[in-house]
Amino acid sequence: NVYADFCEQVLAIPVIKGQKTEKEKFAGAVATYTIEALMHDGKALQSGTSHNFGDGFARAFEVQYTDKENKLQYVHQTSWGVTTRLIGAIIMVHGDDNGLVLPPKVAPTQVMIVPIMQKKAGVLEKAEELRSAISSYARVKVDASDKSPGFKFAEQEMRGIPLRLEVGPRDIEAGQAILVRRDNGEKKTVKFEDLETRIPELLETIQKDMLEKARAHRDANTHTARNWDEFKDIIENRQGFIKAMWCGETECEEAIKAETGASTRCMPFEQENFSDVCVHCGKPAKKMVYFGRAY
Repeated sequence: NVYADFCEQVLAIPVIKGQKTEKEKFAGAVATYTIEALMHDGKALQSGTSHNFGDGFARAFEVQYTDKENKLQYVHQTSWGVTTRLIGAIIMVHGDDNGLVLPPKVAPTQVMIVPIMQKKAGVLEKAEELRSAISSYARVKVDASDKSPGFKFAEQEMRGIPLRLEVGPRDIEAGQAILVRRDNGEKKTVKFEDLETRIPELLETIQKDMLEKARAHRDANTHTARNWDEFKDIIENRQGFIKAMWCGETECEEAIKAETGASTRCMPFEQENFSDVCVHCGKPAKKMVYFGRAY
């Protein structure tokens, strides 16, 4: 749940929580639990795991402790962790042809101020004044380099900065700035005095919209297969997750992967029952499983 909450609430990546099969679990573990995410290209990514090792490794390496009755017992171990693959997940879930699209909660810079006609008197000074004010409620920088505004716009888009703030002589005269969202390109003209309210609101909206967009993509690319013909048709002609009933036998799981390239991603904690038989072999089904081609 901690992994899932972090992915969804901070990284804006929706995930499926579940348990790995005997074949896919960590070697030597009693059980492996996972969160699975769907990338832009329809492939699955195991985004985080936790392993219950029981006392197997402790017995192998003689790791013991003395209990309250002064008797030696083998320790029970777990292994937890998410890794740098989550950085890849952010890129593959949210990125587009222009570069990164970073969720505001993890963006190192949330607002980039781009001065327009910055050599005009007062423009850079106003940009710095805005930076100083915005820094009290958002992570902000000013791009005061000698590059053209168009180059700066493209560079900030590539870097995935959630909001771009444009300010030039005409804006200063009108007492306003232009805010541009990275996730959808939407532009808003905002009075200087309203920035303190509008910037946090927009950052929160972007965070929410990115999660909903990723969830909509995942849901639109999650399919149900009730028989083997449907399964093969989906895996060859569509992309994403396939929900299917499974008999629980490793031989069947291996046959599915050998024939289609799709592996079991997890047995979700939230189970469904839409068939009494295994999608591949026709034996009585024991679990609903998410299948998918994966990295």
